[in-house]
This record gives sequence, C-alpha cells and structure tokens, in this order.
Amino acid sequence: MNSGTLRPVTGTAREVEAAMRGWLAAEQEPRALAIRTSGSTGHPKDVLLSRRAVTSSARATHARLGGPGQWLLDLPANYVAGVQVIARSILAGTSPVVTAEHGGLDEAVAAMTGDRRYASLVPTQLHRLSEAGRFDVLASLDAVLVGGAALDPALRARAVDAGVRIVRTYGMSETAGGCVYDGVPLDGVALRIDVEQRVWLAGPVLFDGYAGDPEATSDALRDGWLRTHDLGRLDPDGRLQVLGRSDDVVISGGVNVVLPRVAAALRGLDGITDAVVVGVPDAEWGQLVVAVVAGTPPGTPEVRDGVEAAGLPRSWAPRRVVAVEAIPLLEHGKVDRQAVRRLAGA
Repeated sequence: MNSGTLRPVTGTAREVEAAMRGWLAAEQEPRALAIRTSGSTGHPKDVLLSRRAVTSSARATHARLGGPGQWLLDLPANYVAGVQVIARSILAGTSPVVTAEHGGLDEAVAAMTGDRRYASLVPTQLHRLSEAGRFDVLASLDAVLVGGAALDPALRARAVDAGVRIVRTYGMSETAGGCVYDGVPLDGVALRIDVEQRVWLAGPVLFDGYAGDPEATSDALRDGWLRTHDLGRLDPDGRLQVLGRSDDVVISGGVNVVLPRVAAALRGLDGITDAVVVGVPDAEWGQLVVAVVAGTPPGTPEVRDGVEAAGLPRSWAPRRVVAVEAIPLLEHGKVDRQAVRRLAGA
C-alpha cells in the first residue's frame, strides 16, 4: 500500500490523515500541500496551499458553525473538501468518521460520538438521499455543509423541512475550500464584485499559486486578491449570489467539466458531424451535461463510452444527447447558444 502524500495529495483517507497530522504538527513551516485540479482550462494544475491557508479556513469554519466538532468524511480525500474535513478533524482533536469504513451512511453517522457533529457533502449526495426519503440520517448532525455545485433551492428546502441544518458553501481549491457560507464570507475573508460582475476574494485562505505555472498564478492572484471565474451579485442584505461561471466550465455532481473538450471528443465519434455541449440546471447533478449534436449519433451509453475512450474522465461525459439536423447558428455564423440551451433543456 502506498503511503499518502501531500504534493499532490494522494492516498486513502487514513493515509492522507496520517500525512496531514505530520504536516500540521511540523515545528518548521512545511512546504505547501498541492491539490490537483483540472482548472478552468481543463489542464491539470497543482494548487499550492500553505499551512496558514488550510488552518485559517478550518478554524473560521468551526467559528461559524459554533465550535470544533467531529466530522463525517464521505468525499474523496484527495480533493480540497475531503482534505478540509481531515484538517478540521485533526485541529479539533478528533479523527474523521469515514463512511467507506462502515456499512453505509446510516452506520457511519451512528458511529459519530462527538459533542458536535458535522458533515460535508455535494448536492448530488443530498439529492440521492432525498430520492430515497432518507434525510433523517442527517437530521441529528449539527450542520451539513453543501458545496461543489449549485444547490437547488427546492432540494435545500426539503432537507431543511426534514430537520437538516444545511449550510451552503462557496469556494474552490484556491481558497482552501468553502470560504463563503450562506452568502456571508468567513471571518477574515474579503469579497468584492467588479463592474463585470466577477467575484473576487481575499484573505488568509488564499493559495500561494499554481506549481510550476507563474503565468497562471499572476493571472489569478492580483494585489492580494483572487480573480475567480464566477459571476455574482450582492443581495440587498449583502449576501453573495453566484450567477454562474464566466467561462465554459460547469460543475456537475461536484466535478468541473470542461465543455469545449467534451464537444471536441464528440466530434471524433462516428455519426456525429458537429457538437455543442452545455450544462442545464438539474436537481441531482447541479448542472446536467447535455450534448446537442448534428448527425446520427449512437445511443447515450455509446456516446459516454466514446468520450471516455477519447481520454476524458467518464464524469465529463454527457448524460443526455439531443440529435438535430444542424447546430443552430446566429446570422454571423457563431453558435446560437440560447437556441442550443433551449434544445438541451427541452
């Protein structure tokens, strides 16, 4: 068995936990850990997070939720949300309860013994609990963080009605995880919206940069602020509302999907002459990846197989395929994206 590493973060939950314990306890300032992410371009990047960024986020989370507690880990340990569950647990003097080590979510929650108990999930997990009528599993927890994708208001309302304390989070690997909770920045985090409605973030939770990519780092970090790829606005009460991404990436089931790369893979499949891929709002996935294709495409399962065979993650593959005679275009020859979205959502 390979031991967990932190550059980049890899390993099982317990291997990452062991590595994190040493990293957090080191007398000298340790090297930044690296969270591998596809980034907005789809090319792998290593987001470098200092110990200060990780601990600032973890402590601000506990302060917002009402104090340190025991955490349920039901997310991959190599992504920032899982890393933060582990870090918060260690800083609270506990160890995370890992769902995979138990018979299921019911058994894992039952194994939690802390005075305060928390969980971190993505909307897809919450949707599946809703479909199974099992919100009761989470009702005993002091808070359930939900992030990584858009949270359907109706889904949240059903969970709250069932007694689940939902906290909607917004953040990314570059902010050491969620840094805005229910629209309000964590202590120490600054937020602003520029004239283009782009969201900017600042504070001790920010990453140090992208490993080996100074150009991307300088593009993202400007005078102590992170220039995100998200658009947003502030409600009258000052809470952030995220309107969507400014580029061609959607978050589906907590996974960043680079839509142009999926479309390029589809154009290489037999029977498809052209393709445009979009995300449409979906209760389960946050954004459902839908392909609008011209030609005579194979069935959706074969299309998904083809995307994976092209070297892309299967989680990027379209879950719905809409066949049309021709991709709708505007007068100047560009794709009519509003028409495509209407087709995708029909």
